[in-house]
Amino acid sequence: MKALRIFTVFSEVAPYSKSGGLGDVGAALPKHVARHGHKVSIITPFYGFMKQQQIPMEDAGEDTVTFDNQSYVIKFKRSKLRDNCDIYFAMNEDLFGRYQMHMYGHDNDALRFFVFNLAALKLIERLGEHPDIVHCHEWQTGFIPNLMRCDEHYRDIFKNTATVFTIHNLTYQMQGNWWEVPKDKMDDGKLQLPTTAAQVRWMNMTRRGITYADVINTVSVRHAQEILTPEYGQGLDKTLMKREKNVYGIVNGIDYAVFNPQFDKLIWHRYDWNSLDKKHRNKKELQKLVGLDQDTETPLIGMVHRLTEQKGLSLITQILPVLMRMKLQMVILGTGDRGYIQTFKKAAKQFPNKIGMFSPRIGSDDNNELASRIYAGSDMFLMPSRFEPCGVSQLISLRYGSIPIVHETGGLCDTITDFNPRSEIGTGFVFSRYSSEDLLVAIVRALETFNYPKVWEHLTWQAMQESYSWDIPAEKYIELYKRAQRAHNSRGEG
Repeated sequence: MKALRIFTVFSEVAPYSKSGGLGDVGAALPKHVARHGHKVSIITPFYGFMKQQQIPMEDAGEDTVTFDNQSYVIKFKRSKLRDNCDIYFAMNEDLFGRYQMHMYGHDNDALRFFVFNLAALKLIERLGEHPDIVHCHEWQTGFIPNLMRCDEHYRDIFKNTATVFTIHNLTYQMQGNWWEVPKDKMDDGKLQLPTTAAQVRWMNMTRRGITYADVINTVSVRHAQEILTPEYGQGLDKTLMKREKNVYGIVNGIDYAVFNPQFDKLIWHRYDWNSLDKKHRNKKELQKLVGLDQDTETPLIGMVHRLTEQKGLSLITQILPVLMRMKLQMVILGTGDRGYIQTFKKAAKQFPNKIGMFSPRIGSDDNNELASRIYAGSDMFLMPSRFEPCGVSQLISLRYGSIPIVHETGGLCDTITDFNPRSEIGTGFVFSRYSSEDLLVAIVRALETFNYPKVWEHLTWQAMQESYSWDIPAEKYIELYKRAQRAHNSRGEG
């Protein structure tokens, strides 16, 4: 097969920038596609907090993006990641460099990322490349397919280039919340390209990516079906239904060179499925760190999440008083909704022998260390998401032997099978109806199973052997690129 030339565009790429699973995908997927002999380049912004990282980079030129009577000088730096894979950083102090903590949530996000989209296309053009594929991820890159199809200049340059738009979380579609947009400012995705910052502010970048990309995918097979419905479509179900034949689902993988207790330097004692006694030692260290009783016979539940309603936090808070009367401990790491943070901090203060709470600042290196230690030290991992496009946390928890307790939705449904104590088949505890009562039943089932050490050890051993590496997803994305090329050819210029 002819090697493909691919440019993939992300708003974040770990370890340089990361707010969640998107950054992990940005780091892993391009490298695994490149292993198949394809040439892949990543394009991403250079944020202010990255200045301290001493990234080895070389100059890759500069260009000027002019928009709404403003000129933005974009400097490009290149860093080589591995054979056939490199990364280009787009630098502009006003748009990205002055932001020392948060990548998103600013009052000019729409303008920042629209200019970034233009800069990405200018970079590809100045490199003299003729890519087969431009792969765009999440709302921050949604204007790229729109520009490539509707802007006369870029339509000519990229007439032989197919586009893929990947939805990681449909809740996030633009600057601010899509459901708060005034009706008279709603973007149907077909309006002309913006000429002013005021116009960009109200444009739905995800809708534009869906409308104009050659193919669309989301990050699990189940969720690709869910987003075609009003319940999960986040107001875009009708737009997605119009493109239904070009909507696909591919489950994310995880990089086992990074997320692996056998190699993880951030945990106290490294282990694998044949040395679970060392996992018990990690549990005692975690209990000591948090100030809990060091008792391996008390089940320890871990949580590493953005503390938002999507993650099922409302269900947990409803049953928290009941949980605090049970024989269990909880350790929580997360930032997000202030109300949930305060609820768990209050609970930790009221029940210091039951619950520990960490809420470090976004971007802190402490987050990665604490997360690894919670995965390694916990017996169970609580993830009752209301919806979950794919989810990475449950995949990591499997490898670390922290048994997932999950809601049957999206990628959680695709990756976790309910444990049957009779057949001893399964990798977690799954509940179907999204209710606090059903979540409590799932937790009780997990706690009861934990009382049988040999059964629990078998379950842990079984879960740790599950494989969700990037090898198979990378192959599926390569096939998706071929589908995109065929779709592009069939769409023509109409």
